[in-house]
Amino acid sequence: MPNPLPFKVTLGVTGGIAAYKSAELVRALQQHALDVHVVMTRAAEEFVRPLTFAALTGHKVITSMWQTDAYEGGSIEHISEAESTNLLLVAPATAHTLAKFAHGLADDFLSTLYLATTAPVMVAPAMNVNMWNHAATKANLATLNQRGVEIIEPGSGYLACGMTGSGRLAEIDEIADAVLARIQRVNENDFAGETVLITAGGTREPIDPVRFIGNRSSGRMGYALAEAARSRGAKVILISAPTALAAPAGCERIDVTTASQMHAAVMAHLPQATLVIKAAAVSDFRPAAAAPQKLKRSGPLTLTLEPTEDIAQSVAARRNPGTLLIVFAAETASDTQELIRNAKEKLKSKGADAIVANDVSQPGLGFDSEENAATFITATREAAYPAQSKSGLAHHILDEVAQLRAAKASA
Repeated sequence: MPNPLPFKVTLGVTGGIAAYKSAELVRALQQHALDVHVVMTRAAEEFVRPLTFAALTGHKVITSMWQTDAYEGGSIEHISEAESTNLLLVAPATAHTLAKFAHGLADDFLSTLYLATTAPVMVAPAMNVNMWNHAATKANLATLNQRGVEIIEPGSGYLACGMTGSGRLAEIDEIADAVLARIQRVNENDFAGETVLITAGGTREPIDPVRFIGNRSSGRMGYALAEAARSRGAKVILISAPTALAAPAGCERIDVTTASQMHAAVMAHLPQATLVIKAAAVSDFRPAAAAPQKLKRSGPLTLTLEPTEDIAQSVAARRNPGTLLIVFAAETASDTQELIRNAKEKLKSKGADAIVANDVSQPGLGFDSEENAATFITATREAAYPAQSKSGLAHHILDEVAQLRAAKASA
């Protein structure tokens, strides 16, 4: 029987001083039996010559859309490369390349390859600290993260420009480990056969036709979980409160506004679900009666509130045998011990299998942020995950769910 084809990684090298480290990265990936092919931008050639990568990989290095052999054997090379690669890794990824990816520009081989491939995409940014912290770069990274691109966060320290701060290319071993973890998920397809029902976003409870009670949830965590589950083979049903995010490709999205509407949608789709993840920030209270006309500002206003439906408890009571329930707990605890204690109480009261607890009072984390930190808690264990992209945390959560599923199966 013939040996299986090796896993092909296309390494995109862009024009930053960290480009010289990409040669070391090639070796690190090859040590794990990966077949590395290299695509370079014109600017990258100012730092490292293509011959270096050709010698290391044993493959032709692609540097232009217009090479004389770009149309070989009846196939257009960037399409052929896009279809044949198993993973696209860009390291280092400059601010310029990230901007092109985020805005769908395709003016060279690498950016065209990015648009043409359906393979997983990972980027390891490297740039000046001010460029890394610029609002435009942050917005571009958020867009890519939303589209399923995995971002390998840069390190902090002394930079080539002489400044100190974030923006240094992540360590080679860290990049290689992230690639191997992503490959493992691609190969395992470990959520194939699962139907994952995910709630996301923040519900809105009307006060009058133009005002509502709501919260600061952006929906990013729930959408990251939807993308992660889909990439690992699951059928995903995403029940979303209002958000500016686009639904991840391949997910069924159901739009709702209020807690009552979300409750109804979850109950309607619960019979299909083998896993329910409640990542939405659902209002605990709503006005007992919404005013039919816009309320005028004529003095103090008193609202009578009533509790909304407890979606988690309804799921716990009506789910099919074997359906797992994972809930989120957004806390503003004074310390870690209080956070864990409150989460465990909620885990018990909701009847869930696990709870993901995060302190939303921490600056730059949780609500309306691109990063999050959390502790995954079951009846028997706790696993803490430090601040990272919500996309990265989503995969850690699904890793924990996979372990929980296996533990219940063997019990």
